[in-house]
Amino acid sequence: MQKHKVSAQNKGKTASPVARLAPVEAKRSAEVERKTRETSVTVALKLDGSGRGEAKTGVPFLDHMLESFARHGFFDLKVEATGDLHIDDHHTVEDVGMVVGRAFRQALDDRAGIKRFGEATVPLDEAVCTAIVDISGRAYLGYNVPISQERVGNFQTELVHDFMKALTDEVGMNLHLNLVSGRNPHHIIEATFKALARAMDHATAREPRLSGVLSTKGTLSS
Repeated sequence: MQKHKVSAQNKGKTASPVARLAPVEAKRSAEVERKTRETSVTVALKLDGSGRGEAKTGVPFLDHMLESFARHGFFDLKVEATGDLHIDDHHTVEDVGMVVGRAFRQALDDRAGIKRFGEATVPLDEAVCTAIVDISGRAYLGYNVPISQERVGNFQTELVHDFMKALTDEVGMNLHLNLVSGRNPHHIIEATFKALARAMDHATAREPRLSGVLSTKGTLSS
C-alpha cells in the first residue's frame, strides 16, 4: 500500500477554504409614494412576479386595466390612490400613470442585463392592438389608438392617452401603441393594456447572454 508523502512545507497545515461570493442579484422591485394637493398615490412593484395585481384608485375601470396589466405582464403590482374625483378623473389617472412609471424606472435601476426591446400584439374579440417598447432612457409616445366613443361607462376614453404619456415619460422609454382594428371601446382599451403588459414583460426580462446594458454607448439612463 502506497503512502502519500507530505512535504515539510505543508506538514501540519490544513487547506484554507476558498471564499466564494455569490453574485448580487438586482432587487428589481420598488415602492414609490407621491403626494400633491390633487392626489396621493402609492405603488409597489415587483418585476419578477406572478401576475398579482391589486388596484384601488377610486376609478373602477382604471383598477380593472391595472389588474389586467399586472396579470398579463407577470408583474406583482399594488396601486392605491386617492384624488380629486369630485372634479374629474384626470388628475388621478395621470398621476397613477406617473407613479407606476416611476416604480418601473426605480425597479430597473441602471437597466443592466435587460432585453430592452419588447413587442406584442393582442386580440380581444374584434379589437386588436400592438405595443412596441424600447426602454432606451428616452421618452417618446406614439399613440395611434383612436376611439370614437367618449366614455366606457363613466370613464373618459381620452384618459388612456394621458395615462400612457405619464407612464412613458417616467419610465424613460419609447412606446408605440397602434390599434389594428376595433369597435367596442372596452375591448380596445383592454387589448391596449394587455399588449403593453406583454411587451413590457419581454423588454424588462433578463438577457442571460448580456453583460452590462444593451447599448453601444454604454448607458440606458438618458
